[in-house]
Amino acid sequence: METKLERIARVAKEKPEEKFTSLIHLINKESLVESHKEMVANKATGIDNVSKKDYEENLEGNIEDLLLRMKKQSYKPQPVRRVYIPKGKDGKRPLGIVTYEDKLVQRTMAKILNAIFEQDFLECSFGYRPNRNAHDALSILDKIVNRKRVNYVVDTDIKSFFDKMSHEWLMKFLEHRIADKNLLNLIRRMLKAGIMEEKELLKTTNGAIQGGLCRARHNDPYVELDIMPSYSL
Repeated sequence: METKLERIARVAKEKPEEKFTSLIHLINKESLVESHKEMVANKATGIDNVSKKDYEENLEGNIEDLLLRMKKQSYKPQPVRRVYIPKGKDGKRPLGIVTYEDKLVQRTMAKILNAIFEQDFLECSFGYRPNRNAHDALSILDKIVNRKRVNYVVDTDIKSFFDKMSHEWLMKFLEHRIADKNLLNLIRRMLKAGIMEEKELLKTTNGAIQGGLCRARHNDPYVELDIMPSYSL
């Protein structure tokens, strides 16, 4: 039997101009419990220090309370705890540790967004896509470079892209396919949740955290590969 997400994906593929008007109801008790089961235990906790084990001690009550707050529009994502990991020889990469409850919402919401936008991506795109990884990208690249005439290979990187990404433009892009105001407002609240760094609350006027579940979309979260071949004529 076709699931609701599979139907959304089919419609998104068959009707590329279609806007989805009713999506927020897909974040429900069933989908949140499913996301909870998929979460890995013993992960770093957010600013509230609540782990998966802590949350599931009263899982049903916690999820019912969460859904009630979402229905009343009183659910407010908590600030993200910022940590740093090494990047290169001297640099550091900022990561955000999200609270467990917000992780549940993000994971469930990511499934909805994937069902819609995955249909719009090109086959040559590999970054952060489900069921694709660096090995798949390298396999395609090997076929292109070694078996066809290629004029050049371009390696580019946008410096601090996720740190400086415009919230305004991100929402405009989402609105191309999503017309559910409740879901869009939820995404806005997540983007504006703020960052807690060394007990100081920082506002998030732009950018998106690296480490949130709405961004990490496959098993290689630090790999972003898009292959656009340039063939000799």
